[in-house]
Amino acid sequence: MREIAEKFLELPVKNAVVTVPAYFNESQRKATKDAGLIAGLNVMRIINEPTAAALAYGLQKRAGHVGKRNVFIFDLGGGTFDVSLFTLINDNFNVKATAGDTHLGGEDFDNRMVNHLVKEFKKKKKKVDISGNSRALRRLRTACERAKRTLSFDTEAIIYIDALYEGIDFHLLFTRAKFEQLNMDLFEKCLETVKNCFSDAKMDKSRIDDVVLVGGSSRIPKVQQLLQEFFEEKDLYSSINPDEAVAYGAAVQAALLSEGVNYKNVPNLVLRDVTPLSLGILANTDIMSVVIPRNTSIPVKITKEYITIEDDQSVVAIRVYEGERMIVSENNLLGLFDLPVRCAPRGLPLQVCFTIDADGILYVSAEEESSGNKKDITITNEKGRLSREEIERMIKEAEHFKSEDMKHVKKVRAVNALDDYLYDMEKVMKDKSVASKRALVDIVMISSAMIKGKELIDGKEKNDTFVFVDCLREIKRTFESALNKFKIGYSGE
Repeated sequence: MREIAEKFLELPVKNAVVTVPAYFNESQRKATKDAGLIAGLNVMRIINEPTAAALAYGLQKRAGHVGKRNVFIFDLGGGTFDVSLFTLINDNFNVKATAGDTHLGGEDFDNRMVNHLVKEFKKKKKKVDISGNSRALRRLRTACERAKRTLSFDTEAIIYIDALYEGIDFHLLFTRAKFEQLNMDLFEKCLETVKNCFSDAKMDKSRIDDVVLVGGSSRIPKVQQLLQEFFEEKDLYSSINPDEAVAYGAAVQAALLSEGVNYKNVPNLVLRDVTPLSLGILANTDIMSVVIPRNTSIPVKITKEYITIEDDQSVVAIRVYEGERMIVSENNLLGLFDLPVRCAPRGLPLQVCFTIDADGILYVSAEEESSGNKKDITITNEKGRLSREEIERMIKEAEHFKSEDMKHVKKVRAVNALDDYLYDMEKVMKDKSVASKRALVDIVMISSAMIKGKELIDGKEKNDTFVFVDCLREIKRTFESALNKFKIGYSGE
C-alpha cells in the first residue's frame, strides 16, 4: 500500500492512519501498528472503521447542521460487519457504542448463492456434482458476485458460464426474490446486531437523526428495506460513497494530525472512540474486577485501589483480562506481571492503573506506595489475541450465563465475607488487652465457632451460598455475645 501511494503521489510516504474493524482488541491493534512500522510507516493513529466513516459523514454534514446530532453507522462490507452509534456536537465526535458480527458480509451472501447453484447444476445435469472441483467453483463464485451486484439495481440477473464442468454449459435466471430468500436469516442477524448496539448505548432508535450506509453490501435492497422499517421509514443517508467512506474518514483524521497542514474544508474535529470489551484484573477467588467497562470512551485513564489478601505477601500477581463474564477464567488473558510488595498483614493497599491511548492500545501499571515498588506492562500478547468471532461469542456467552455467574459471585462474596470476619476476630483475640480478660470470655465457644467457619471455607466447593451466610450470622452472634461480656467486665473494673 505504501508503494502504491508513493507511485501515485511521486513522493515518499512516511506517515499513515490505519483503520481496523471495531472489534479489534488491544493485541490486534498493537500488531497492526507494528506491521505499519515493519512497512516503513509511522502509524500516527489507529481508528475503528465505522468511526472513520463517521468522520467522513461529519465533514460532509457539518456545513448544513449545527448542534447535537445522533448518528448510526451501518458498515456491511465483503467480509466484516460493524455498527457504531455516535453523537456529533458541533466538531466533537463521541462514540456511544459499537457492535459487530463475524459471519456477515458479501462473502457469506456469495457462499449461499454458490451452494444453491451447485445443487441446481446437479439437478439439471443428471446428478453431476461440481462441489469438489475448485476451478468450477471459482468460476461459479465470480458469476455469483457479478449477479449479486446486478440484483442491487435490477430484479433479475442472468448467470451464464460456458463449459463450467466437463464441457457442460450452465445457464440460470437468478431473481432478487431468490437471493433474499437464501440470505434472509443473515439479513435478520444484521438487525440483531443493530439492536444490541442500541441496547449497549442505552438509547432509543427514535433519537437517531441519520443512518449512514457504509460498505458495498449495504447497497443490497433488502438490507436497506429492513433498516428503513426498523428506523420507522427514516431516510438512509447515502451521499457518501459506501466503498470510499472509511478511507475518506481516515484521510480526514490524517489531515487533522498533520502538523502545518491547514485545509479550509477540514475543521478541527475532536474524536472520542470506545473500547469494545471490558478490561480488568483477577480479584480474589476467580472474580473479574472490571477497571474499564465495555464501550468506555477512549483515550482513558482509570485507577482503582486493591488490597493484598494474605499476610506477609512479598509478591502480588497482576493478571489482565478482557471479556464480559464475571468469572475471570471464562475471559481472555491479555498479560500478567508480578509486583513486589513489602511484607505486611493483609489489607495492604495497591494502586492499579489502566490507560488506553488514542490508538486503543492498553498500558497497565501497579504500585505499592508505601515501598515505592512499581511495575507496568504494555499489552502485546500476540498468542492471546481474539478474533472477531471470539469477541462476539464472549459477549453472547456473558448474556447467556449472566444468572449463573451472579450465583457464583454471590457465593464468592459470602465466602470472602466469612473469611474476612474470622481474620479480624482472630486479631482481636490475639490482642493483649483481650487475652488478659479471657476469664470473662467463653473461649471454647469462640474457638468452636472459628473452627467451624474455617472448615466451611476449606470445603467451599461442597456448600451453597446460604450456608456461608448463615454461618457468618451465627459466628457474629457468638463473638458479639462474648465480647459484650468482656466489655461489661472491663467497664466494671
